[in-house]
Amino acid sequence: MPENGHWITKDGRRIFIRDGGGSGKGRGGIVALAAALVIAGGAGGAAGIGALGGAAAEAGAGSAAEAVAGNTAGDVVDLLPRRSMKTRRTSARESAKRGKTDEALGKLKLKRLKHKAERELDCVASSTGKVREFLARTPCTSLDRMLMAVGDGHGNAAVVSVVRVGFRSAKQAEAFEKVERVQGSGDVRPLEIAAVLGLTGVHITGHHYQARPDKNAMIIAETDTATGHVDNATLDALADIATYFPVT
Repeated sequence: MPENGHWITKDGRRIFIRDGGGSGKGRGGIVALAAALVIAGGAGGAAGIGALGGAAAEAGAGSAAEAVAGNTAGDVVDLLPRRSMKTRRTSARESAKRGKTDEALGKLKLKRLKHKAERELDCVASSTGKVREFLARTPCTSLDRMLMAVGDGHGNAAVVSVVRVGFRSAKQAEAFEKVERVQGSGDVRPLEIAAVLGLTGVHITGHHYQARPDKNAMIIAETDTATGHVDNATLDALADIATYFPVT
């Protein structure tokens, strides 16, 4: 189901204003995408319950299409046709738990387009705001970050950021997440979207956020629209299953 909201044009940019929704650490708000990133989706883009909502808004320049190459072939196989989003999300989570990332995505009627993972040594240098202050007081023991682009094969795509931060204890990991989940508290920065995926003007807003403890570590997954239109329910489900994606 398409998310509630409407598009406006301001200073030559297409801006989608959400009327509400999302399970992230920041609800509501504005997501701005450069006009060049809004590309046309095929007629099948809205097919299926829980699929990416609607065809992409407008035809745009080639940069976005090139960055998410292979997302206009209409070749995504729906592994759970005519199923509700609740069923899709539950089943996809189980696939992700078993390490079957592509199967999990297929249950949301998506496919992987691009993917990169990196291990860092300095959590403080990779963080901002109050999250950075917390990490300065409570040093992490590991930092793994992963960035992925997924699409529906009809021009609509989403970006997925997964960060795994290790600590000396589960208690420290839990305390970290309590700071991280507050909107405006800063962040452990995801990998650079423009550099990794070739998409400029696309940002993680925090509106679709999921955290999962993993022994002495905390896994944070966030998702957002990259091109075209992706509905709230799909972005929330994607963040949920992404907490089980490998980050190395």
